[in-house]
Amino acid sequence: MNKKLQTVALANSYLLLNHGPVTLVSSVYGGRANVMAASWSMPLDFDPPKVLLVIDSRTLTRELVDASGEFALNIPCRDLAEKVLAVGSLSGRECDKFAQAGLQPFAATQIGAPLILGCAAWLECRVIPEPGNQNRYDLFIAEVVAAWADPEVFSEGRWHFPEASRRTIHYQAGGTFFETGDAFECPEASQ
Repeated sequence: MNKKLQTVALANSYLLLNHGPVTLVSSVYGGRANVMAASWSMPLDFDPPKVLLVIDSRTLTRELVDASGEFALNIPCRDLAEKVLAVGSLSGRECDKFAQAGLQPFAATQIGAPLILGCAAWLECRVIPEPGNQNRYDLFIAEVVAAWADPEVFSEGRWHFPEASRRTIHYQAGGTFFETGDAFECPEASQ
């Protein structure tokens, strides 16, 4: 990857997910890599930073995460919406979803799971084993061990989108997405 990424302080990594975007979850184990689209992820804690993620027990991603104990959350932008929809509609057991959707992986720094080129931000995560939650609810708790952002869209702890194609996206259903809107500030309430 030629573009320089901005390191995001782990204490601020929750800001990369706090606005509720769809994520691309990448995983790898035993030389087999996969990617899935997931809307059910969220920040959980600050220090150490943690996230929650739902991974259905029937998926290849679940098999790889169970075996490796790690995954990456990639925050795609509007430019990648068709590819997000594609990986959400394909089975990794039947094809190489990276190749099929035209996604380009690149190496993470702290985990084996690849990161995905063209995203707005990336969180490298290690699972905190909670077998009861994982088996009963498909709910994973993970510690964020590295966080990155494209400084063109996230810097100084804030999202700012220079163009619509770089806005993060939110999946509704049936192939419909929303894009993140403009930021605005509310004046302090007078007392």
